Amino acid sequence: MRIEISQLTKTYKGGVHALDGLDLDVPTGMYGLLGSNGAGKTTLMRIMAGLLRPTSGSVRIGGHDITTTDGRLAVLRALGYLPQDVGVYPDLTARRFLDYIALLKGLDSRSARRRRIGELLEVVALTEQADRKLKGFSGGMLRRVGIAQALLADPRLLIVDEPTTGLDPEERIRFRTLLSQLAGDRTVLLSTHIVDDVAQTCRSLAVLAKGRLLFRGGVGELVAFADRRVWTVSTAGPAPAQGRIVAALPEGAGMRYRMVSLTRPAANAEPAEPTLEDGYLALMESAQATVPTP
Repeated sequence: MRIEISQLTKTYKGGVHALDGLDLDVPTGMYGLLGSNGAGKTTLMRIMAGLLRPTSGSVRIGGHDITTTDGRLAVLRALGYLPQDVGVYPDLTARRFLDYIALLKGLDSRSARRRRIGELLEVVALTEQADRKLKGFSGGMLRRVGIAQALLADPRLLIVDEPTTGLDPEERIRFRTLLSQLAGDRTVLLSTHIVDDVAQTCRSLAVLAKGRLLFRGGVGELVAFADRRVWTVSTAGPAPAQGRIVAALPEGAGMRYRMVSLTRPAANAEPAEPTLEDGYLALMESAQATVPTP
């Protein structure tokens, strides 16, 4: 389900520009939206989910204009949304909660609801916990319940906002794997500030900063952006002042630093192979370097 965004802006009270003339096309499949907190990702997700109206610009999803009443209704029928904060009723079991949400989504047949809920509990690996109250679920289990409710109407577009924040490593891996398996012939838009989540699940991505698009393309293209900009430096003295430290490890009487820098940060700096995280940080460094000094 293709997403076409053109000159999208959102300005909040006080003149805060959450989105500033955003242009972006998102194809079918798994797609990453990467950026730090405050980059505008959640605002964009909420506009696509029909929860916010843009100040100007257009969003077309599957050919429907989300800014019109008819277009918004058409998109909502094809949409599954997992917000950053999953709201649940803690005294309901997972099964009863999903049954309640299914009723709200218009699944009137009791037998059809029961069948669909059973299928989704299997998909998110919660069949054995289905009759436990949600107040006893871990954060990761609640996220999986959130995915199940988003999938009840078998949406062609699935939007997930910061889905792995606060999860332990094992639950994060399980959740990422689940999202990748769900992509198939639907569009899954993964919004996150965690670079590794995109690295492990997406082939294409966009990077936002302060409401503006800094990059769109393949994961390999963003990695390549850091070519000849990643260095290792071993020193017994202070860390190099130039560039950004990515990692620091004790080495003998000193430290070994991995750094992202547009130029060699020290005379003894050695080039290193870049990763997606390096590409992202190099992009941020480059963007900051081009901002004019007031």
